[in-house]
Amino acid sequence: MTYRLQYGNQVRKKKKYHNKSKVYTSSIHGTRTFDSVKEANYCEELDWRLKAREIKHYDLQWKIELRGLQDKRVCNYYCDFRVILPDGTVEYHEVKGMELPLWQLKWKMTEQQIAIDEPYANLIVIK
Repeated sequence: MTYRLQYGNQVRKKKKYHNKSKVYTSSIHGTRTFDSVKEANYCEELDWRLKAREIKHYDLQWKIELRGLQDKRVCNYYCDFRVILPDGTVEYHEVKGMELPLWQLKWKMTEQQIAIDEPYANLIVIK
């Protein structure tokens, strides 16, 4: 059963895990609605780290194509943040509240794919 909430002219589905969205205005990416308050707060932290020159750049919702046998596409994984450090090192940051079995499976596949595509990149889960 799907519940829908009416907001003006827009109809939005009720969230499955009852997390609260948050709107945040980033200095780089503009105004954006994040899926969770924790993710929006982490984006704010990355903005401060960018201003302090601890990081060089960051991207939101970075698409990683997960491939299986014979290099066939299995699915896509969208990591919350792709962070580039001043020395050029790449880090993928995933902000998680609740780790579900499907996410754990996709995360293992992502670790394997990143090890093949970008062997020097780091994967970080923020809880």
